Amino acid sequence: MLSTIEDIPLDLPPLDVLCVAPHPDDAEISVGGSLLKWHRLGQRVGVLDLTSGEPTPFGSRELRQAEAATATKLLELDFRFNLGLPNRSLEPTLDNRRAIAEVFRLTKPRVILAPWPEDAHPDHVAATQLIEGARFWSKLTKTTMAGEPYHPPRIFYYWSIHLKIQPTPAFVVDISETIEPKMESVAAYASQFTIGRTPTFPTAIDDIRDRARYWGWAIGRAYGEPIGSREALYVDDLSAVTGLALGTK
Repeated sequence: MLSTIEDIPLDLPPLDVLCVAPHPDDAEISVGGSLLKWHRLGQRVGVLDLTSGEPTPFGSRELRQAEAATATKLLELDFRFNLGLPNRSLEPTLDNRRAIAEVFRLTKPRVILAPWPEDAHPDHVAATQLIEGARFWSKLTKTTMAGEPYHPPRIFYYWSIHLKIQPTPAFVVDISETIEPKMESVAAYASQFTIGRTPTFPTAIDDIRDRARYWGWAIGRAYGEPIGSREALYVDDLSAVTGLALGTK
């Protein structure tokens, strides 16, 4: 994985999807199955982790990096970068906004995925504020920011929510064929889900699978991942949103 913004090549092929995560494991928990599915459909997908996620009770910076590297391979990501912002004290400062905007300008994602804005975790709330601000800033001219001006066309929101709420999604991605590698990528973070934790059912990993099963049930599939939007979505063919073969006579 890359270590500094200067390590991101100026000629990096543009990303189709960039998931911005407050901590390593948030992307895997929320949209790991979707990222792998989209990659297998030929799209370039990546993850931008804002912090190291440490300290935690059973983790360390080095262990978390190794866990993220394993998860990256399991999800077949085309790009992953950790911005190294402070965990537990992430704030929507101008310096942090600039750093994220520079990554957007260098990776040119067509779709950004951000945490759902309503959350009990302050890092997640700050992350969404930063991402939305950076999306606007990334198009600015007459600036010393790295990269060329670029405005990511769409921003969607994923569920990594520390509240017992279920907002209504804009759509749900069928991850029935990628649920197992998703769960393996989550389990790769042993410091967060296994070490020092009781194996008594239901575990945190059980809960993650159960939520994917619920959203799969909601769309008539085995497993799913919900995605939110603050803006209306465009569609021509109802087949795309109904899953039905319409127009066959």
